[in-house]
Amino acid sequence: MNWDVLIVGAGKIGRMVGVVLESQPEYSVTVADTNEAALAEVAKLGLKTAKVDVTKEDELVAALKDKQAVLSAAPYFLTPAIATGAKKAGTHYFDLTEDVRGTKFVMDLAKDADTAFMPQCGLAPGFVGVAGYHLAKQFDKVEDLSMRVGALPRFPTNALKYNITWSTEGMVNEYCNPCEALVDGKLVEVPPLENLQTFTLNGTEFECFNTSGGLGTLCDTLSGHAKNVSYRSIRYPGHRDILKILLQDLKLQDRQDLMCEIFNTALPVTKQDTVTVFCTATGTIDGKYEEKSFLNVSTPMDVAGKEWTAIQITTAAGVTAAMDLMRTGKLPSKGFVRQEQIDLDEFLDNRFGGMFLGKPLETAQKTDKAA
Repeated sequence: MNWDVLIVGAGKIGRMVGVVLESQPEYSVTVADTNEAALAEVAKLGLKTAKVDVTKEDELVAALKDKQAVLSAAPYFLTPAIATGAKKAGTHYFDLTEDVRGTKFVMDLAKDADTAFMPQCGLAPGFVGVAGYHLAKQFDKVEDLSMRVGALPRFPTNALKYNITWSTEGMVNEYCNPCEALVDGKLVEVPPLENLQTFTLNGTEFECFNTSGGLGTLCDTLSGHAKNVSYRSIRYPGHRDILKILLQDLKLQDRQDLMCEIFNTALPVTKQDTVTVFCTATGTIDGKYEEKSFLNVSTPMDVAGKEWTAIQITTAAGVTAAMDLMRTGKLPSKGFVRQEQIDLDEFLDNRFGGMFLGKPLETAQKTDKAA
């Protein structure tokens, strides 16, 4: 079955997902937004566009007519409106949010739904949960599962050693909210920006610290099997200390809008980025204490004749692989679907998921698309 998909959000990630799906004969895409300038940029990529205000339910439901799926690539605070519209329209729902409250809203919404609701389909949460669960299920009992992800500039120059590579609103949100974790087998909330750790990969030094939302539903899934489960964002050394000054000492955590404005004004955008996923698990296997790790580093690559950043590639790979696995019957098509229900090998073998490993995506011209 072919899928007609509505993507809400004409930003960096929405455009990338649109191009990736539209390049395949089984998918047709429309990108919706209220920003006419952003939609004009999307149209230059050869994608269909629609001006839709998702806060108006009737307008969203009308746009979802005859659509098999909707993807929210919009700011996290629009999640409830888009998910509610999807349920009313009878459309499968996917999103890229890291917002814990939004995901709990979607989970409740999905309880009596006739279609699938699969939030947190991006990088973290998203693929990191697939990789982390792949490690965890190899153990009879998990002592520690540490999951770390970084979307970073390859050539940092400012004091923060950071450039804008994805949603500023999403980044600031995860710096400010409590973080879920399993500690001694119990689900707890731990403060953001804490649990600082330094490590070295391939001769480069990094730091990582608590941020919100990256675990998705993994703590719940691993309850009773894992003792400690944590998620931290990877940055270059010194980033965390500056954040604590800005967010806590200067109280910008209470003015997230101003923090976003500062970041968007002062930090340049870069297309020269890298995405690192680094998961480590320790525990017992057949009575022996063992450690297993997963490491993947992604860089920009060409898709459909255009160069895309690593964060665009990895986020798009996460959600398009999830869609494709559901479309082909490898994931449930009803109710709430967790990221860890995706098998890592199936994900990486998928044509979309393979982009995570730098595998080229074969494309088809629009005139060649299947009916």
